[in-house]
Amino acid sequence: MLKDRAILTLSVTQTLVWAALFYIFPALLLRWEAAFHWSRADLTLGITCATLASALGAPIAGRIIDKGHGAALMGLAPALGGLGLIALSQVGALWQFYALWLLIGLTQAGSLYDACFAMVTHTRGAAAKRGIVLITLVAGFAGTISFPTMHYLSEAFGWRMATALAGLAILLVVAPAQGLAARSLQRGRPAPPPPDATAPRPRNFLRRPAFWLLAFGFAMLAIVHGTVLNHLLPLLAERGLPLEFAVLIAALIGPMQVAGRLAMVATGQRFDHRQFMLTSFAMIAIAVTFLRFGGDTRALIVAFVLLYGSAWGTVSILRPVITRDILGEANFGAKSGSIALIFLAGVAMSAYFGSLIWAWVGYGALLVILIAMAIAGALFYTAAHRLAARG
Repeated sequence: MLKDRAILTLSVTQTLVWAALFYIFPALLLRWEAAFHWSRADLTLGITCATLASALGAPIAGRIIDKGHGAALMGLAPALGGLGLIALSQVGALWQFYALWLLIGLTQAGSLYDACFAMVTHTRGAAAKRGIVLITLVAGFAGTISFPTMHYLSEAFGWRMATALAGLAILLVVAPAQGLAARSLQRGRPAPPPPDATAPRPRNFLRRPAFWLLAFGFAMLAIVHGTVLNHLLPLLAERGLPLEFAVLIAALIGPMQVAGRLAMVATGQRFDHRQFMLTSFAMIAIAVTFLRFGGDTRALIVAFVLLYGSAWGTVSILRPVITRDILGEANFGAKSGSIALIFLAGVAMSAYFGSLIWAWVGYGALLVILIAMAIAGALFYTAAHRLAARG
């Protein structure tokens, strides 16, 4: 695997694309709030616009990959995202903020994990898991890079310059490298098997109850994660904790994701995917419970990030693998894109949903709702797995 240059390159580019096109929003949320005096609900509607655009673009991206054009997509999409960040650095009105996040969201559909994993699965088939594991091990540090980097660049040069520098790095370095890596994967793809006349048509999977149960289970996790991630800095600031400590906690999510993935790889022969997935649901529910009742107790907040980060790290690997296990490999790009649409719809509503609940009843009640959603997601997933096992 270490000799697989395409996978190694994608590991690095995915780390930087996630850091710039996704984690930059929660990393700069408090700075935008101070600079523009827009409400938190108004601001988080921006990431909702982005993720909805990404969700709508995900099935299209999957079909583009299925048709053999994934390399072009994975080079062009982050380049456009970099241009979007450069334009975002000059924003002055709320409508401009929303319009640019819509653009960035569209580019996310062809830049982030769902497109990358569909590309790896499309070209590697059953051997894709090894590549996905390596990519997620490295890219787990995206938040660790983004939160402190944007914090210190903003302190030194202001958030506008920090955003423009992130956009330039994606446009000039990351996007070309990712496109070349994807093209190398495409060249190394084995010859496809002859068409199977009995194989289900691409849209037949939408009629399967297992598809919808799996999608809703993942969507519950998406809402929990999107809400926690985008509101973590404001939540900790509301409790009177220093910004530097809050940034450290947010940055620790990345290393803990990597720790969780390494633990899964090390114990993968003793536990199956279903056990890992159920354990992840449980750990996320427990971690959010620590956050709910932790107050300003730093030990409990550290316990939250240790559990939460490691659990979410395994989810990132397991989501495409379990999708393939339950729904099959045929037309995987379309299946993965459709699952991603619902997953990303959950992420899209999460930040704005969190702002509305916070404004209504506060962060305490919001966290209780998130605990319930993690439990509901586990129930949906278990039902999907049982249906698939019955055939």
